[in-house]
Amino acid sequence: MPCSCCLTTFFTCFRLSLEVFSEAVSVRLGYAAFSTPRLHVLPGWEILTRSPSRDMSDPFTPLPQAKSACGTLAHSGPPKRSATQRVADFLEIYGLYDEVAAQEQASRCVHCSKPMCVAGCPLEAHIPEWLSLTAEGHFGEAADLLQSTGSLPEICARICPSDHLCEGMCVVNGRTEPVSVRAVEQFLSEYAFSHGTVSTSVAPPNGWRVAIVGAGPGGLVCASELVKQGYAVTVFDSRPTPGGLLVYGTPAFKLERSIVRRRIEILKKQGVVFRLGIKVGKDVDLTELQSEFDCIYLSFGGKKARTLDVPGEGLNGVFQALPYIMQKNSDMPLDPHAIDVTGKRVVVLGGGDTAVDCVRTALRCGAREAFGIYRRDLASMPCSHSDYDNAIEEGVRYVFQALPLAILGNAKGDVTGLRLVRTALGKPDTTGRRPFSVQLGTEFEMETDCIFLALGFVPAPLPPSSPFHVLAPNEWGGVKVDAQLMTSCPGIFAGGDLVRGPGTALDSVRDARRAVIGIHSYLRDRKASGTASPA
Repeated sequence: MPCSCCLTTFFTCFRLSLEVFSEAVSVRLGYAAFSTPRLHVLPGWEILTRSPSRDMSDPFTPLPQAKSACGTLAHSGPPKRSATQRVADFLEIYGLYDEVAAQEQASRCVHCSKPMCVAGCPLEAHIPEWLSLTAEGHFGEAADLLQSTGSLPEICARICPSDHLCEGMCVVNGRTEPVSVRAVEQFLSEYAFSHGTVSTSVAPPNGWRVAIVGAGPGGLVCASELVKQGYAVTVFDSRPTPGGLLVYGTPAFKLERSIVRRRIEILKKQGVVFRLGIKVGKDVDLTELQSEFDCIYLSFGGKKARTLDVPGEGLNGVFQALPYIMQKNSDMPLDPHAIDVTGKRVVVLGGGDTAVDCVRTALRCGAREAFGIYRRDLASMPCSHSDYDNAIEEGVRYVFQALPLAILGNAKGDVTGLRLVRTALGKPDTTGRRPFSVQLGTEFEMETDCIFLALGFVPAPLPPSSPFHVLAPNEWGGVKVDAQLMTSCPGIFAGGDLVRGPGTALDSVRDARRAVIGIHSYLRDRKASGTASPA
């Protein structure tokens, strides 16, 4: 007879096994009512699936439910340069998985019946499909699928706030670290480039011509998807280098310029024409574009930075964060008065991505000390969690639940400090945001030589001189569009900040993909009705 100790151990292990099994079943049954989502594909896109020899001729066939390694394999992020190394330059801080690490981390996917990572992705990326292929070691097929159904994946994977989106929605999040979707996507993107499998093929010319105004992420995606379908695409931008905020507003330690330049070269090989340093309304009229092109897509910014509105905001040494980041990212001077923070004590106000990018940029530009100030707590910060962690590693210090009351200065009009007050947080509202209240009697001051404002953005209505005032405005003075993103003027489409107000790069990418469908449908209907035909 076994002793009582052995029996106790046996039944304890048996009970834990049942709990694990029950939890796994509950996760699976929790999504049992949902069918596997079909792949959403733009017109003209090719769906690349597994080879027919592996019985995947139907692109909508669910992938085999391989056993997940989530419970046995720990999360491991991509290799990262040391903080000491990376604050000395603007090179990307992350490396790539090798094939073994990529396969292992992809195998941590638990194969949800209704993938929450897809629900959390603004672009509805086919995450489970290429994770499964990667886990099986079929890197080429996974990379092909990513390239054929994604939009500029090597860029989007670097700028995506995945911890708020796909990884934040991962069902294992909270129990353990989520699946490293973003890192696997970067691995697959670079795998395609290193193996020469990035397609530059396009459909035969269809005779239609499309102009795109704005060479930011939305404009580039629109150009990429249209040229694949045989459209003749010309991109206009007022700046000397295409890329928009990908080049001018995103620090190179998050997205190196060579990554964007590589994609621009591919677009050029595919036939996209870039006309740079051109301002519509000044160098070329809107009516000229309408006569030369069959459709126009407007994809440029429509936002302005919030101000602080406290005493002392006009002192020397108070700057907006985004222009500073742009200044340090540009090879050409955008402002004759370059901001120098060398040896200074820098404070950045705000908790978003721009704020974290700014304070990390200041450190790399020689700031003696760098502080971030945020009026709520760490859990409420809207920035990427990984970017915050990286900032802390690099030496940034944060003061939470502090609200600026005044900026202090000397007789010369230079900034010398900041007066703040502590805040208390209430319960989350219906949006999940925690309101705050000022705690009287908790005022304090801190010394600083330079203050950057990263308080977010508000919509910027089109100026009276804009050539686009012929388009019907929306409620805040931007451009009004219909469900297909067409404006009040037939053939002119718009998306991104110009329509929705301040948004993310992924919002612009999503709008561009919708606009491609709208343009395709509009021109197809024109051809069918006989009102116009390709030139």
